[in-house]
Amino acid sequence: MNIKHLGAVAGLALLIAPAAQAGEAELAAQYNCLACHQTDKKLVGPSYQDVAAKYKGQADAPTLLAEKIKKGGVGVWGQIPMPPNPNVPDTDIKTLVAWILAMAK
Repeated sequence: MNIKHLGAVAGLALLIAPAAQAGEAELAAQYNCLACHQTDKKLVGPSYQDVAAKYKGQADAPTLLAEKIKKGGVGVWGQIPMPPNPNVPDTDIKTLVAWILAMAK
């Protein structure tokens, strides 16, 4: 592969990354996650950046967060309950959790 090809591949990667993030944000909107959460500030629930920071480096974080999305909960971030979301497909939950955890700084 020559330099021209490397530049084309890098440019393509830059175009694809925002599209992937847009898809994940669309999933969050589709399942009404954004009614209570925002990426960078607390709304009803914690920001996704705060969630990512809290679970950064925890190997079981994807499993814990997937379960929290599916079953709901209360007490980790205060007394306002997070409702369960049993109708969100596991594949979409996995995508959303990966997206949220990638926001860790």
